[in-house]
Amino acid sequence: MKHLVLSIIALVLLQSFTFGINSLGEKEEIKSSQIVWKGYKVTGSHQGTMNLKSGSLSFEDEQLVGGEFIIDMSSLTCTDLSGEYKGKLEGHLKSGDFFDVVEFPTTNLNFTKVMSSGKNSYNITADLTIKGITQSILFDVSVYGKKATANIKIDRTKFNVKYGSGSFFEGLQDNLIYDEFDLVIDLEF
Repeated sequence: MKHLVLSIIALVLLQSFTFGINSLGEKEEIKSSQIVWKGYKVTGSHQGTMNLKSGSLSFEDEQLVGGEFIIDMSSLTCTDLSGEYKGKLEGHLKSGDFFDVVEFPTTNLNFTKVMSSGKNSYNITADLTIKGITQSILFDVSVYGKKATANIKIDRTKFNVKYGSGSFFEGLQDNLIYDEFDLVIDLEF
């Protein structure tokens, strides 16, 4: 009888533990993504794409509660130029002047706080790591069905990407590159 009571207690505890794990949330792996970057300079802008190496969003009771992503920086391409100029810009962006993809092949983004801001909308606080430097950033995410979108504005100088920055160099005139660049992210999970 004593063994039966202990077995029932152990079974109840195991079921409670299992239910607790299931209620912590569901992790949705990203199945496809599109990441578009856009950088600005005095004389215009350039844009291109990057690939997601891996990523997931976490949900609890169908509400977004977390996310973690790794971007493959070596996949960085320019889509508004062609030929020699395309190759030169891509090479320069991948060099030590900008993102140094040989030394830092990935960029990480990990949600640290998720606040609902309306139906299907969330304010995100996240740790972004570029070139080994981690900074907290804020942005919004919208989730509809199995799709999520975000527009993120990043100050590159906070990650030691200072080339052509008017914040650090004088007399750049037409060679000035603005400190902030945009990422437009579309995800399917």
